[in-house]
Amino acid sequence: MIDYPALAALAEVTRRGSFEAAAHALGITQPAVSQRIKTLEARVGQVLLDRGPPITPTSAGQRLVAHLDQVRLLETGLGDGIGGASKQAVLRIAVNADSLATWAVAALPEAPGLLDLVIDDQDHAETWLRSGQVSAAITAQRGPVAGCDSHGLGAMDYIAVATPEFFARHFREGVTPDTLRRAPAITFNSKDGLQDLWVRRHIGGRIALPTHLIPSSEAFAQAARLGMGWGMNPETLIRDDLRAGRLIPLLPDAALPVALYWQVARIMAPSLSPLTQAIRRKAAAALRPLPR
Repeated sequence: MIDYPALAALAEVTRRGSFEAAAHALGITQPAVSQRIKTLEARVGQVLLDRGPPITPTSAGQRLVAHLDQVRLLETGLGDGIGGASKQAVLRIAVNADSLATWAVAALPEAPGLLDLVIDDQDHAETWLRSGQVSAAITAQRGPVAGCDSHGLGAMDYIAVATPEFFARHFREGVTPDTLRRAPAITFNSKDGLQDLWVRRHIGGRIALPTHLIPSSEAFAQAARLGMGWGMNPETLIRDDLRAGRLIPLLPDAALPVALYWQVARIMAPSLSPLTQAIRRKAAAALRPLPR
């Protein structure tokens, strides 16, 4: 049987980043927090925290924290008439940065509790669901992941863009394998494969692109506006720049659509129904319909 007070201590250390802050939140001493977690580790036979610095949960620790979150969220569904939940539920979901920067944040007020957002590429969010570390995710996989319900959201169009000045300087001979090998690109992080995918689809072959790594949707778009490089930006984020001519497509009619799906753990689906409805509603207003 799981020791829930010990699990609560693990969750607080994980989220607050220190034993001291966890002790303050729980209203107990720091040694008591440490002892609870040591006892839990002994009971499950695994290390649950990497003491760092920084302090981070192991994969087993994160799964246990996710379990606590789900239990608390399910308790909120019992209603006040049955006592309600003793602690406010925390909902952990995985969202890709571009959706968060454009349309998804408007749906988040419908979350039934506190939010713990995992920001990860839509092509990798499925991993968080499979490991049980999140209750729902925006993914590029139609799915569904085992034990989850999958809802089609729409397609986000990405456009390879640069400033007119950058284009004139680097692509006066055309957008070719040779010019792409020399022109700086912009990449979100090591998981971002959109630039490479666009090149393979519209230019052909794989090219080792020189690239800036800028892991922020807003800063990524701003870097393109400042002429630092070319990159794949969601059309919804740069629509005004395209209309004003501050950014131009590298190639005409060469948008790269990325299909997005909302996958939610089936056991959590009733509790997350208001959030699911809000996610689907906001996506329908912002994204292009998926092909039937």
